[in-house]
Amino acid sequence: MSGANFSIQMILLLSAVGFILGLRMLSSPKTARLGNAIAAFGMFLAIVMTIVIANPKNVFLELAIVFLLGSILGIIAAKKVKMTEMPQMVAIFNGLGGAASVFVAASEMTRYVMDTGIVPGLDFTITSWFSVIVGGVTLSGSMFAFGKLQGLVSSRALLYPGQRVFTLLLFVTSIAAVFYLGVNPENMVVFCGCVVISLILGCLLVIPIGGADMPVVISLLNSYSGLAAMAAGFVVHSKILIIAGALVGASGVILTRIMCQAMNRSLTNVIFGAFGEIAGTDSQGEAKPMKEFLPMDAAMLFKNSSSVVFVPGYGLAVSQAQHSIRELSDLLKENGVNVFFAIHPVAGRMPGHMNVLLAEADVPYEELKDLDDANSEFETADVAVVIGANDVVNPSARSDKTSPLFGMPILNADKARTVVVLKRGRGRGFAGVENPLFVMDNSGVVFGDAKKSLTSIVNEYKQL
Repeated sequence: MSGANFSIQMILLLSAVGFILGLRMLSSPKTARLGNAIAAFGMFLAIVMTIVIANPKNVFLELAIVFLLGSILGIIAAKKVKMTEMPQMVAIFNGLGGAASVFVAASEMTRYVMDTGIVPGLDFTITSWFSVIVGGVTLSGSMFAFGKLQGLVSSRALLYPGQRVFTLLLFVTSIAAVFYLGVNPENMVVFCGCVVISLILGCLLVIPIGGADMPVVISLLNSYSGLAAMAAGFVVHSKILIIAGALVGASGVILTRIMCQAMNRSLTNVIFGAFGEIAGTDSQGEAKPMKEFLPMDAAMLFKNSSSVVFVPGYGLAVSQAQHSIRELSDLLKENGVNVFFAIHPVAGRMPGHMNVLLAEADVPYEELKDLDDANSEFETADVAVVIGANDVVNPSARSDKTSPLFGMPILNADKARTVVVLKRGRGRGFAGVENPLFVMDNSGVVFGDAKKSLTSIVNEYKQL
């Protein structure tokens, strides 16, 4: 091994260490920012070394230009995309990762067959088409998930007769096509059919999944993009791509498992359960009207409270009210009120959505409590403030066996002495299920945009 080659390998090893260390540091909000920077620097090193290695092939300038354009697009996206649209951006990134794996594996396979005229081995072929199929599933599935999150298509579970059988047949067909291509890699008809099948499978993966399961879908598609990238790494003999893909795939699987446990459901139930398909028949709570609170009413409750629990949900992101809730929280603490935030693992539209929002407003990490820790304190709380959350505080999950939410662990906000709900309207949550919490005797609703409502409550509280 030459000195230059040894140096390149050592830098790539350093890059891999950066990925692992960065991923480890992302497990805590205290170190997440530094971990993200370390992982980004590791990726920078990997890209630079890839360009250096490719220089003898006379593509140095092309790769450098692409790298520059990608960096500019990434900076623009980071600056322009709103927090409410972050799940959509993650879905798009997953899809683009899948597309990259498809193009890399397919082009390498085509080049191998067309340029060398040598029939590749079965291991090379299967690895290539595994990357193509999983990448295609990731691409179309992520784009369809983006459509659901963006409201371009219905967020409800979409079903049709024989759906599961048709999906299974396509899956079996794709596997058979891979082995056929292992023997006949030059057959472009089968090749194109394999790509089309993978794209259809991606859509079929997301179509039967209801909106409430979108956090799980995003996490699952993230793992798929990692697996596709790992397979592409084997195709192009890139150790750093294999490592990066394996890390993304493994972390995505682990996070998916955590999300499923948070909903007390299996992954197969999420994928094939068509969650939300019967939600429209649930009318619990419709006969009893919601009791409306004015901002002054909420302020009076806070004035006479010694402990307050905030339960953030997607409505917090929609109204960009994280800074307002921080202002109210600080005001309450200045007056001797014990305050903490109860965070459900699947609150929002993607894993960690609420944690990111509150971190943006510099809410102390120590004040964020997970499901188990928060539930042990609700019964002693004077006021629980539900801000744009719905399904994660729905008591039906504990008692109503006919509810699609039954069995899902929830935040026990209804057990607080008084519940103040900040809600835009009288509609249902993302899962389309009625929430009896909103009509309970100890509950009142402040209607309107969460940010405006919180600002009004703060002003009223200051005057008391």
